Amino acid sequence: MVLRRLSFWIAVGGIILTIATLWGANKKVAPPPPMESPPQNPYPVTVAAAGIIEAVNENVRIAPPVSGLVTEVFVTVADHVEQGDPLFQLDDRELRAQLETKTDSLPSAAARIAEQEIRFRDLHDQLKRLQSVTDRRAVSEDDVKRKWHETEGAKRALVRARADLHLARTERDEVQALLNRLTVRAPRAGTILQVNVRAGEYATVNPIEPLILLGNTETLQVRADIDEVNAPLVVPGSPAVAYLKGFTDKSISLTFDRIEPYIVPKRSLTGDNRERVDTRVLQIIYGFERPSFPVYVGQQVDVYIERSAVQVSGQDQSQWGKGAQQSDVSRPLSKAGETQ
Repeated sequence: MVLRRLSFWIAVGGIILTIATLWGANKKVAPPPPMESPPQNPYPVTVAAAGIIEAVNENVRIAPPVSGLVTEVFVTVADHVEQGDPLFQLDDRELRAQLETKTDSLPSAAARIAEQEIRFRDLHDQLKRLQSVTDRRAVSEDDVKRKWHETEGAKRALVRARADLHLARTERDEVQALLNRLTVRAPRAGTILQVNVRAGEYATVNPIEPLILLGNTETLQVRADIDEVNAPLVVPGSPAVAYLKGFTDKSISLTFDRIEPYIVPKRSLTGDNRERVDTRVLQIIYGFERPSFPVYVGQQVDVYIERSAVQVSGQDQSQWGKGAQQSDVSRPLSKAGETQ
C-alpha cells in the first residue's frame, strides 16, 4: 500500500516537472543589446556597399626587375620617399665585373683608332707622291694602283676601328643600364606602407606578396564594391557617406571621383559567414578629407550611396521614407548591416 502511494506521488511530481520545463522553454529570452550602435543611414533610398580605404591613385606593388639576392634595403615602414629614391639593392657583383671589363677595353679600342689613323695618313701621303710623278717611266701604273688599294684598305680599317670603339662603349653602357636596374627605385613619391623583404633574401620576379608597398597617404580614397545586380542603380556623382568598422557614431562624407567601368571579381572580403564570394562587383572611387579621428590605409568601411528617387519605379516615395533602414537595396555584411 505504501509503495502504491509512493509511486503515485512520484508520477505526479514527474508530470509537474515536465509541465514546468515546457513552460520555461516557451519563454523568449530578450536578445542582448548590440556591442556597438549600427550606422545611421542618412538617405531615404540607398545602395549600400562594402568599401576599403586606400591611397590615392592606388598603391604601388614594388617588384624586382629580375630575380636575385637582396643585398641591402634602404627604407623602412612609414618612410616618405621621393620619385627616384632607392628602395632596395640586388646583388650586382657579376655586372660590376662585366662593367670593369668593358671599361678597360675602351683604351685599347681608342689606341687601335690612333694606329689606323697614322697608317692611313702614311699610305695616303705615299699615294699622293706617286700620283704627283709626271714621268710614268719612273713609277709604274701597278705601283700606283697597289698603293691606292692599300690606302683604301687602311681607310676601311679606320672605319672598322671607330665602329669597334662605338660598340665597346655601347656594350659598356648596356652593362651600366643593367647595373642601374638592380637598384630598385621609387616610381613616384609616397609613403612606404609595407616592407616584405630583408637583406639576404632571394627576390623573385612574380612574388606572392609585394616586396614593398608604396602609396600616397597624404590623400586617401575609398573603393566601394557594388554587387553587379545593383550596379544599374548607381548614378555617377551620387553622394555617399562611410562608417568605420566599430566606430559607427561618426560618419565620413565622401566626394564622388569616378566609376571603374570594368566589373571585376570580388576581392575585398569582410569575413561575414553570410558573405557571397562568388560574385562580381562594380567599383566606385570616392575621395574624402581626413576626419578628426585617425583612419588608415586598408581599413574597411560601410558605404551608403544615395539612390536617385527617379530610379525608384513602381514604389511610393513616402513608403520608402517610412522605413529608411529597411529600404537599402544592398547592405554591407557587418554587424551594422544586420541591425539595419
